[in-house]
Amino acid sequence: MSTALAAGTGAPRVIFYQLGQKFLDRQEDMPGEAKQVVYYSLAIGHHIGVIDCLQPIIRCTLAEYEAWISLLDAGAARSKLEGLSKWGEINIDISHTQLLAKAIDAARPAFDAQQAQWAGTLMNALQAIEQEPAIYLIARRRD
Repeated sequence: MSTALAAGTGAPRVIFYQLGQKFLDRQEDMPGEAKQVVYYSLAIGHHIGVIDCLQPIIRCTLAEYEAWISLLDAGAARSKLEGLSKWGEINIDISHTQLLAKAIDAARPAFDAQQAQWAGTLMNALQAIEQEPAIYLIARRRD
């Protein structure tokens, strides 16, 4: 289902967002010595006036999402992704990349064309996190 169709059906939907940019909302210039502290704070996620810019990368209905993740083997990766249905939101960071990548790779033969596209997008995002651990994903359920 296309992004436009998934967003317009009125059915509960799922959106995966990827951190695209962070910036510090400050009025004054920062001394050079303090920049390393700020960079460290950005990397560990402390919010000291930091604004995260999230970009949507996957959109689907909740039913499509649940069908997709039901194809993963039972275990920690599937449980992580099932948390979205339970809590309405999940975060994916460097601590989840290997776990999710292995589960997605194992399930690829069972995916239909749309699910394979979502899997490819998610795998690219996981690889981006591996390259830059400050990047993360948020998946949210929208009712």
